[in-house]
Amino acid sequence: MDTQRLLHAADRISNWTGKTFAWLIILLMLVVCGEVFKRYALNEPTAWIYDANNMMYGTLFMMCGAYALAQNAHVRGDFFYGSMKPRTQASLDLVLYILFFLPGIGALTWAGWDYFKVSLAMNEQTFNATPLPVYPFKFVIPVAGVIVMLQGLAEILRCVVCLRTGHWPARLKDAEEMDVVEQQLASSTYVDDEARRDAIERAKEVDDAARLRGRELT
Repeated sequence: MDTQRLLHAADRISNWTGKTFAWLIILLMLVVCGEVFKRYALNEPTAWIYDANNMMYGTLFMMCGAYALAQNAHVRGDFFYGSMKPRTQASLDLVLYILFFLPGIGALTWAGWDYFKVSLAMNEQTFNATPLPVYPFKFVIPVAGVIVMLQGLAEILRCVVCLRTGHWPARLKDAEEMDVVEQQLASSTYVDDEARRDAIERAKEVDDAARLRGRELT
């Protein structure tokens, strides 16, 4: 039970971080739309917008990595993985986490901290008519590395638990598309109860079939 709480604590941190920084996509959309209007309607392009877009997208990408790992959403390239037994999957994952994940994310975090310190010391800025500071963006690299590393350690613990029990421990579930479909059908006033139940069941069957195909292909 203590192990499960520890795993869910790591999941909560990753989920909270991913959901918080996911709002950057809204800000990014507003900035792009505003720049399009200024550029083509007012003929007043903004010099710093390209750099700002890159920084926001890079921050979004890096800070949501742990969330994807917590939700087991990263793409797997192993065709045979889905047909393996849980203990075999856990053994493979554990080896790969130790050989590649830990050194890779550790190097990313270490190098990112060095990049940030050098950038801060020289007050690094972008090269345009309206320069932007670069060091806040580079600070995101080690921060994202630490959060991904934390979630990675939780995944290693999951592998150990699976090796002991033969079953993968439960993840902290997040809202999925199927949940939204069920909510919309449940509140619909245009269908009766029987039709609503049938529609939800059919939607679940389609979703389950898609997930099964996904596991077979990964």
